[in-house]
Amino acid sequence: MPKIIALVLAATLAACASKPVDLTPPPKKPLDAKTTLESGRKS
Repeated sequence: MPKIIALVLAATLAACASKPVDLTPPPKKPLDAKTTLESGRKS
């Protein structure tokens, strides 16, 4: 059983390492009315 876990972990790490990491933050989304009301923030 531990071999399967190790195999999945290794495959996950390999998949993550193979694609370049995008460190740029996502663009800010404009708040819609529902989000503004739920969060209580005024933009």
